[in-house]
Amino acid sequence: MTGSRQQDEFSPEQRAAEWGDDRAPDPGRGADLDGDLGVDPAELADEDLIREMHSLHRTRLDTLRHAADSALANHLRRTAELETEYLARHPGREVDPNRLRSA
Repeated sequence: MTGSRQQDEFSPEQRAAEWGDDRAPDPGRGADLDGDLGVDPAELADEDLIREMHSLHRTRLDTLRHAADSALANHLRRTAELETEYLARHPGREVDPNRLRSA
C-alpha cells in the first residue's frame, strides 16, 4: 500500500518523466485546423496504432483522477478513435477463451 500512496503524492505533471514520450502534444505539431490533436488513426501503421493505444491506457487513471475536464474529454475521444480503428483493422481478432464469461 505504501508504494501506491507514494505515487499519489505526485501530480501527473511531476510524474511525466516516468511515462516516457507521453508528453502533451505540441499545439503546433499534430493539430489540424479544427483543433483536433494527433494523427488520424487511419494513417498510423499497426505498430504506431498499438503504441498510441498503449500510451493512452497507461495514462488513463491519472487523466481520469487529475486532469481538467477538457483533457479528459480529449483522452476519451482519442481512445475511442484509436480503438475504433483497431477493431476496423482486426474484425476477426483473436479472443482468449479464458476471458469469456459463462452464459
